[in-house]
Amino acid sequence: MESLKIEIPGEIVTTMKLPLDKVEEHLLVDIASSLYHQGILSFGKARQLCHLSKWEFQKELGSRKIPRHYTEKNLDEDLDFANSSL
Repeated sequence: MESLKIEIPGEIVTTMKLPLDKVEEHLLVDIASSLYHQGILSFGKARQLCHLSKWEFQKELGSRKIPRHYTEKNLDEDLDFANSSL
């Protein structure tokens, strides 16, 4: 599957309490945040879905009180990488 298109009826879009030019962006961030929180998407893929930088997506997760999926193994890998470049 190359891509997926989700259609939202115009009557629903127009009743959203958002400026029309912000609806798609808002929905993509909501979907990406939710899929990351549920463990369905990785951090990188979720931020790619909503077109945010690492820092923007991190900030978005923080504002939604969604914890990062960061394990002790991830920490060890990061420390090994940091120490190898010294």
